[in-house]
Amino acid sequence: MATSQDPHSPRADAPPGGRAPAPGRPALSLTSCALLFTLLTWQVVTDGPLRAVDERAGRALTGSRLPDRAAEFLADLGNITVAVPVLAAVIAYVSWHGRRAGTFRWWLPGLAAAVAMACVPALVAPLKSLITRPGPPGMTGEGGFYPSGHAATALVAYGAAALLLLPLPRAAYGRRELVIGCALLNVAIGFGLVRRGYHWPLDVVASWVLCAALLQVMVLVVARYGRARAEE
Repeated sequence: MATSQDPHSPRADAPPGGRAPAPGRPALSLTSCALLFTLLTWQVVTDGPLRAVDERAGRALTGSRLPDRAAEFLADLGNITVAVPVLAAVIAYVSWHGRRAGTFRWWLPGLAAAVAMACVPALVAPLKSLITRPGPPGMTGEGGFYPSGHAATALVAYGAAALLLLPLPRAAYGRRELVIGCALLNVAIGFGLVRRGYHWPLDVVASWVLCAALLQVMVLVVARYGRARAEE
């Protein structure tokens, strides 16, 4: 016979504190990310038509009217020294909040986010070495610009932080604004990287696709192992 629900256990109609809801069709979503990343990489490696469009767009964006100082500031938000401390602060806060509330496995969301962040260099560095795409004009080095490490760092750090904070606002509009703010921040960082001539647009987009899959895995792990099973 099932016992009464623990007041600290998650409700059926809301995500548990400090944990983001799992996507409805994870296999389809992850497969889509893998296929899209493969397509983008194939176009870059084979000098396909998409790469030609990408480089024309990159040159056009480099000449945009956004001041260099503003673009540099946006690009710097993807630095490890900026993004990772933000994520660490959010992990500490969410873990403290979950432990104080008596949440089941309160440490799991923060641990999953930290592991996702640690996976970024493990994924991006080998791909850079394997693909060796040259950077935009003016960038030194023979290659290693695809995918963008700064864009990957930003998406995982700020994206994981948003996912950790997502269950905390009581109102739906608070969660919506959090997601929108995270998306706009990452778009701005990507634009800054291209505007300053640090990366081609596809370098940034490929990082978004790759790390979107990484964040989905994080959500799935927390959803799978972070819920207390009802006792019978």
